[in-house]
Amino acid sequence: MTYDEKLRKQAYDAIENHQGMVKKDLYYPTYHIAPPVGLLNDPNGWIQWKGTYHLFFQWMPFHSGHGAKFWGHFSSEDLVNWTLEPIALTPSQWFDKSGCYSGSAVSVDEKLKLFYTGNVKNELGQRETYQCTAESVDGITFTKTGVKIDLPEGYTPHFRDPKVWAYKGRWYMVVGAQTDNEVGAVAFFESNDLDSWTHRGILTKADQDPLNNLGYMWECPDLLELNGQNVLLFSPQGLQADGIDFNNQYQSGYVVGKLDYEKAELSHGGFIELDRGFEFYAPQTTLDDYGRRILVAWMGVPDQNESAQPTIANGWVHQMTLPRELTLVDGKIYQTPLNEMEQLRACESIEQSVSKELATSISRGSEIQIEGEISTIELFNYTTLSYDKNTELLTMERPSYVDGSLETRSCRLPQGLYHLRIFVDHSSLEIFVNYGEEVFTSRIFADVFEDSIRVQGRVNVQAWDLKNDTIQVG
Repeated sequence: MTYDEKLRKQAYDAIENHQGMVKKDLYYPTYHIAPPVGLLNDPNGWIQWKGTYHLFFQWMPFHSGHGAKFWGHFSSEDLVNWTLEPIALTPSQWFDKSGCYSGSAVSVDEKLKLFYTGNVKNELGQRETYQCTAESVDGITFTKTGVKIDLPEGYTPHFRDPKVWAYKGRWYMVVGAQTDNEVGAVAFFESNDLDSWTHRGILTKADQDPLNNLGYMWECPDLLELNGQNVLLFSPQGLQADGIDFNNQYQSGYVVGKLDYEKAELSHGGFIELDRGFEFYAPQTTLDDYGRRILVAWMGVPDQNESAQPTIANGWVHQMTLPRELTLVDGKIYQTPLNEMEQLRACESIEQSVSKELATSISRGSEIQIEGEISTIELFNYTTLSYDKNTELLTMERPSYVDGSLETRSCRLPQGLYHLRIFVDHSSLEIFVNYGEEVFTSRIFADVFEDSIRVQGRVNVQAWDLKNDTIQVG
């Protein structure tokens, strides 16, 4: 048995031995992707290939902490029903023995090609990083094809998460990086064959306007086009909280501008947070066959009290967001649930006009739409969403799962609050505000038997119970 085969067997044994305990956890989601066992984090290799959507993910199958990551793999024909596929990558080679870290996927010559960061801790405990590839002819079984990029000069070994795309017959790559003087940056590469890469330089970094002091490391870059403009998504680490902004341990956001491919320069505006909730990180997008730019993110944040989440006791932690479509309106990204999410609806549970207050019960797997003059929504006697017309602030409040103290996240809505679309799963909320103007993504760990909802305002409320059998892991 090879080392790769041994790792795969150990991972499958972990699923077999612990899947029963995981699935019995009443916090385990019913329609969101979550690990079959262990820890899930960054989405990887997000792509529609030959009509099928493939979502790979960072996975630690042996415990609920971080470590030498695998690439797990889900696939879907419709973005609603997902199947767990065989393991795509294991940390089994000299160049990735300490973890197959995050990356992306492209289609070329009828093959699905993965780009990822090989993480190595050498004998002295020092980090080494390599940008590596693997490929498949069936989208299921992958063969590693080795190292394509060694660490360039000018960067520390915190150099990872390659995102690759094609433009006018050439291939391009961005990599999240830290410069030698410990400044977050995005490195830019070019290739004509996906094998030999030229380092074109730094597209943008944290010690230049308008991004001064924007952190010591930038992870998970993704450069895309929306409405004729270039958008750079990335996750900077090291930002200080500033009022209602940057209140998570690490952030995720974007800049909007224009990439000059010839000069390898990205001119852009300031940094905008992508999600205003408690748990959202490492977003990755793909352009599907219908021309939609679709985002998926990890519903978690590194080093943000992960070990305190109650699901740890049952052998799993974290989940993914639902896929969202991105559009750019007046320089701001709007995020909306895909039309396919309506297929999740099993039956309507509420349809009611409310003049002052509605107090009722709701399933822990629900979609809720509220329209009108919205004041306050309280869910499960645990989470409150309230809008203050005087301050123009929408605020989400929940008890900390560390010590129970109340904590908040907020955004400003100058045009007021007039529409909410909320997806409730057993331990998560995704709240789309004003048709995607803002989004709050968060985990919630209310009493598992609590089902109360209270809505205040002059509103129309509609809700649906959602399906609970859309994720197949065995």
